Amino acid sequence: MTDVLDQARPAAPRLGAWRRVPYFIGRIAVPLLAVILWQWLGANGKLPQYLSYPSAIAGATRELAAEGELWVYLRDSLIRLIGGFAIGSAIGMFAGLLAGLSKPVGQFVDPLFAFVYPIPKIAFLPIVLLVFGLGSATQTAIVALSVSFPVFLAAQHAVAQMDRHLVWVARNFEMPYSTMVFRVVLPATMPGIFAGLRVALALSFVSLFAAELIGAKTGLGLLISEGEDWVRYDIMLTGVVAYGVLGFLADRLLMAVRKRVLRGVLLGTSEGRR
Repeated sequence: MTDVLDQARPAAPRLGAWRRVPYFIGRIAVPLLAVILWQWLGANGKLPQYLSYPSAIAGATRELAAEGELWVYLRDSLIRLIGGFAIGSAIGMFAGLLAGLSKPVGQFVDPLFAFVYPIPKIAFLPIVLLVFGLGSATQTAIVALSVSFPVFLAAQHAVAQMDRHLVWVARNFEMPYSTMVFRVVLPATMPGIFAGLRVALALSFVSLFAAELIGAKTGLGLLISEGEDWVRYDIMLTGVVAYGVLGFLADRLLMAVRKRVLRGVLLGTSEGRR
């Protein structure tokens, strides 16, 4: 009977490759038209001086790339970003899972979290400067601090929303605690944790920019500040565009990792069929 019903149920429509072309064109049409209009207004002197147009930004990018300065700024910012994001994510995930699994730990951490979380993490920069000094470690620490809180919150909430029958079954089979965490708790909570990681990734760029404005000798944040000081708005916007491109690529990479890790969870969903 079930087989007959499954055969009678209409299959979910899937767009062919040729049908996706208009959809793809529709997605890029508005941004492309906006860039064309921006270029036309800038080239005809209809924009304020501080709003450089795309060809001027491209020229400044080529200039910085030819001098090698752009690659140094990109390298240093990426090192700080990757290091801070990795450290903050690990700390936040571990603390969040622990607070979710252990009621005493959760009761102890929740008030502290509620007090510290609303504070802008850049406010801790003077303290971090005293601890790590003027160097990349300071910017990395600020990024890690900013990342750890949303990941902590996502991990703790994911444990709270997890099906408790899974833990009950694992305990009935006398599964070791460490095995239960890695084989039961982590797979069940990873969708929620990835949601927190995506939010934390965006915050990592914000905190990195703020940290690089103070005390950094290289980095995209410093490039933007120098462009403003030199009244070179094309250089300033080169740094802004670089942040945007890095943020977009990092988000796509994280979503690709998410799809790979959660391939079993996403099986049968519209996202899993993409």
